[in-house]
Amino acid sequence: MTILTATRDIRIVSLWLGHADIKTTEMYLRASPADKLEILEAVTPPSIKPEKFPRARDELMEILYRT
Repeated sequence: MTILTATRDIRIVSLWLGHADIKTTEMYLRASPADKLEILEAVTPPSIKPEKFPRARDELMEILYRT
């Protein structure tokens, strides 16, 4: 969006993004900010609760813990 605002040329945006076809770039430009936020919220992973995990007891992990 920054490049498009600065240049006002979708072809330049397409080149910068490395799209082979300008139709690919157009797909991204058509999505509204509200739609983009909705999609991001839908795929945000659930929060992970911090926990203590037992220490691994294999040889490699023991070496790593000592260093």
